[in-house]
Amino acid sequence: MTIDAWLLERLVCPATRTPLHYDAERQELVSEAAGMAYPVHDGVPVLLVEAGRRLDAPTPT
Repeated sequence: MTIDAWLLERLVCPATRTPLHYDAERQELVSEAAGMAYPVHDGVPVLLVEAGRRLDAPTPT
């Protein structure tokens, strides 16, 4: 599954308001500025700081 390019251009990190990039392998939107990754469930981004994963933390299984 992919994120629509039009939508991805408009999405920003909820913590820093900086652009996100999509990691298709992990199904996450990544904010390098915040050091966070936000999950995408069934094509729907979950852009809640509480739902994010620190990039230095392991991916949950």
